[in-house]
Amino acid sequence: MQSRYCQGKRQPACVGCTGSIRAMAGGVRQNTSLLPPSCLSMLPTNDKRPRTVVLLQYTGIGDLIWHIQYFKAIAGQSQGGQVTIVAQPSTLTRAFIGKESWVEAVIDHDHRPRREEKRQGRHAGLLGMWRMAQQLKQGRFDRIVLFSGRISRGLVAGLSGIPLRIGFGYKPLQRIFLNQGTFVRAYQGPSVAAYHEASELMVRHGFCSQPIVPRLEVPDEQLRAMQQRLAQLPRPLYAFAIGTSETHKQWGIKPYAELAQRLIERGAGVVLLGGPAEAQLARDIEALVPQAARHGLAVLTDAPVLGSAAALQLADVCVGNDTGMVNVAAAVGTPTFVLIGHRRTLDHDPEHLFNVQAESLSAVTVEQVLDLVTAAAPQMAVAA
Repeated sequence: MQSRYCQGKRQPACVGCTGSIRAMAGGVRQNTSLLPPSCLSMLPTNDKRPRTVVLLQYTGIGDLIWHIQYFKAIAGQSQGGQVTIVAQPSTLTRAFIGKESWVEAVIDHDHRPRREEKRQGRHAGLLGMWRMAQQLKQGRFDRIVLFSGRISRGLVAGLSGIPLRIGFGYKPLQRIFLNQGTFVRAYQGPSVAAYHEASELMVRHGFCSQPIVPRLEVPDEQLRAMQQRLAQLPRPLYAFAIGTSETHKQWGIKPYAELAQRLIERGAGVVLLGGPAEAQLARDIEALVPQAARHGLAVLTDAPVLGSAAALQLADVCVGNDTGMVNVAAAVGTPTFVLIGHRRTLDHDPEHLFNVQAESLSAVTVEQVLDLVTAAAPQMAVAA
């Protein structure tokens, strides 16, 4: 047997992993969900499809949401019907899809930590690229699919020694490290490029016949728990995705507070949705809503990410900043209004995702948003 390594360390597969591998070789079923990729590669199989790892260049939750169905499609053409996903921790890949049956493992790509972390990523720079390549090499993958046009990601793929290497390739230097054409063209349209370039890659390489609209499946237990938590709020229910990692994408405390008040006065319910980082922001918005309207308002900043996704699925309409959670809202099928202002638009789901545009974000008015969201909501409780 060739030498294999466990947990990214230069040592033979660990005793526990070796025991599972030997048991499976003898026909005994084992739970492999906790085995690292380096040991998963040793499992016996008659499946001749390539064992595949995909690498996502981008850093945000929305970036992940746009690619989930594409990762799943690649898994359907890969060994065991699974893929390993390399993604930056800020995408929350583990939390969103780490337990999906088609996900073999998730590898953190610690390339560019958030600014507030004030540290250099383990996989940053030339040394970091070498580290990432060595980790992939130990996984003994047959194929890597790069959702990236960057030369550095091509270099990582080349250094990893993975035999089949697919990527965007619109930069000639990246093509040096790729060996599975054809290549995609850099998107030049008015919208955000990532989804369009990923779609072209998928179609050109036969993973799908046409672009796939992003979708996210929320576990039933999360939906049941959130349904109980939001049960006392009036309907229709509006979810405000108030967070953003970039201040220039923030609509503002006062507009959100005024919009919440206007909706509640019409008989609707409002939930202010974010993560722990948005807890103070939510309190500030709540403080500007008159006490008489607070009965229709809830703050939700302590739920796990799939709990937040459940709240978005249960809402009748979502409105929010250009942030990851508006993409989650659209992906679970909720009519969603993203406050874009004058930036690049999101056009990957025209049935559920609508851009609210103006000369600038500050020029987007409460009255404008109010008209849009009330027209989209069920009319069961909204008075004129």
